[in-house]
Amino acid sequence: MKIPKGLQPLIDDGIVDAVIRPLKSGKEASVYLVRCGNQIRCAKVYKALEQRSFHKLAEYQEGRKTRNSRDQRAMGKRSRHGRNVEQEAWKNAEVDALYRLDAAGVRVPKPHGYVDGVLLMEMVADAEGDAAPRLNDVEPGAEEARAWHGFLMDQIVRMLCIGLIHGDLSEFNVLVGRDGLVIIDLPQAVNAAGNNNAFRMLERDVNNIRDYCGRFAPELLATQYAHEIWEHFKNSGLRPGMALTGIFAHDDTPADVDAVMLQIEEARKEAEIRQRGREEAERGAAE
Repeated sequence: MKIPKGLQPLIDDGIVDAVIRPLKSGKEASVYLVRCGNQIRCAKVYKALEQRSFHKLAEYQEGRKTRNSRDQRAMGKRSRHGRNVEQEAWKNAEVDALYRLDAAGVRVPKPHGYVDGVLLMEMVADAEGDAAPRLNDVEPGAEEARAWHGFLMDQIVRMLCIGLIHGDLSEFNVLVGRDGLVIIDLPQAVNAAGNNNAFRMLERDVNNIRDYCGRFAPELLATQYAHEIWEHFKNSGLRPGMALTGIFAHDDTPADVDAVMLQIEEARKEAEIRQRGREEAERGAAE
């Protein structure tokens, strides 16, 4: 086959010996099966920013650190330099997430390097040695669906324990490998502590998996794992491998609006007093 432009530098440098075939073409990247020595691996070639169709990019990037304030301003202004910085941040987010998650025991494709904008990683194989199917392509029995659901809830917990949320997790981003399930596609991974949309994204990830597995084990549809997991996270009690129940009691107590307004008014008065004090001190210094 014709060598894709993005892979030619890796061929020239001897990092990749041959491109076997395309494996997947998505909205952010194309993935190819490649041979590196005697190993078959995946090479993920990211598309240029203007070619992507991924929506709501800003909400995923909230909380990510850039190299300096100039880069941050350029991204805000959407200048050419800003778009280049944004594109590199998008690629680096997945590379960083894969290495961190692999080290934390989360089952993701093992990364094998990031060269010239191409991510090399493990090829997840099925029992016959072929590229593993996605969860969406498989119909488990009820018992297997429960086991898969429990495993993926544990993986979500392990991710959150190191501060990450997948952000786009569903049956389309999980592979059924010969050794079990493997989570893929992480360029939109969210910094849980620095993103105001973190819980909403966690809840969507959890509920996507719940809804898929609930098609085969309907009792899962009544579970409340997202709220339970987030409550443990907020209280610094989330731990890898911890037992979860899927039960969560929501606080339905009506908000005391008058008490909240009183606190706001007291805070406003205190701020005014502090401001007057600063102004008087400045006048005294000037005299």
